[in-house]
Amino acid sequence: MKTSDDLLHLDVHVDERDARTSVLDLLGTLRPHWSPQDIRMKTFTEGITNQLLGCSVDESDCVLVRVYGKRTELFVDRQREVEMFHLLHAHGCGPQIYCSFRNGICYQFVPGDVLEDKLLYQPSVYRLIAAEMARIHSICPTSAHPPKRLLWTKLSHLLTLLKDSGKLAGSSPAPGPQLPSLARLSTEAESLERHLSPLGSPTVLCHNDLLTKNIIHDRQQGTVRFIDYEYAEYNYQAFDIGNHFNEFAGVQDLDYSRCPSRRLQSDWLEAYLLSYKHCTGQDVSVTRDEVTRLYVQVCKFSLASNFFWGLWAILQSHYSSIDFDFHRYAVARLNRYFEKKEEYFLMK
Repeated sequence: MKTSDDLLHLDVHVDERDARTSVLDLLGTLRPHWSPQDIRMKTFTEGITNQLLGCSVDESDCVLVRVYGKRTELFVDRQREVEMFHLLHAHGCGPQIYCSFRNGICYQFVPGDVLEDKLLYQPSVYRLIAAEMARIHSICPTSAHPPKRLLWTKLSHLLTLLKDSGKLAGSSPAPGPQLPSLARLSTEAESLERHLSPLGSPTVLCHNDLLTKNIIHDRQQGTVRFIDYEYAEYNYQAFDIGNHFNEFAGVQDLDYSRCPSRRLQSDWLEAYLLSYKHCTGQDVSVTRDEVTRLYVQVCKFSLASNFFWGLWAILQSHYSSIDFDFHRYAVARLNRYFEKKEEYFLMK
């Protein structure tokens, strides 16, 4: 598998406040036949981690320039991200990465539109999403050694970063809804690991951040593709699915009443299992018991998803320069975790 050492690196720093000049320097190498005066740049505003620009001259080619968010290298392994780009592109599941630069990367535009939230509930679309996730989950590790799961290492790392940031150690409470103490969060992380580790969820290659803005829908072709692999890594199968179901709630205005019903989840999971078995060479038949078992695992791991992004948002509120209420987002994700914890822990 290719690594970040195999990738073209350009010694350019893109200032997010005045990006055009430095982006033109990048494009002078990547697309030397483009005339600078003809280049159009579009800023995508959906992201809350990085800044993303689309650069084109006409519809035949578009280069995406992602400028990393402030201090995101603390919790995103940028070398591993490049490896994931190479791996997923090699299996036809991701765009080609063109180059890295001092504070970002450039990569291929995936044709189609960012998925509309309402289409998450449409069977013809959500079954495509389930099948595409299964295809990625079936990609075998390139190493002979069993892959390590991302989840517990990442949670431990986030808690360490929170401790170092002093974000939860202020002498006077911040205005607005309050966050749990660092000690409480550490205890909850230990509780999650004790409860979820024995469930037997397989370790697979996961996207780990499958919200609607990371799903590209090509209506004409009748396909979906996933983008943005910052958090892609080997992880629990049920985490990736539970995380996706949590994302039905949205980002800007979290509303967990939008999360899928059990009936929708069961249909989604059946489509997923059929595709996963097909991709991994198993007998392509799915029983009700298999769907129920996966449903229970997904509910339990959805707790870990809310907990993970709650910690992440606390850190972002400390470091990020993006105009987004990370504190409110952290409170909402952690409140959902505590609200559903007992119910899901008791599920059999």
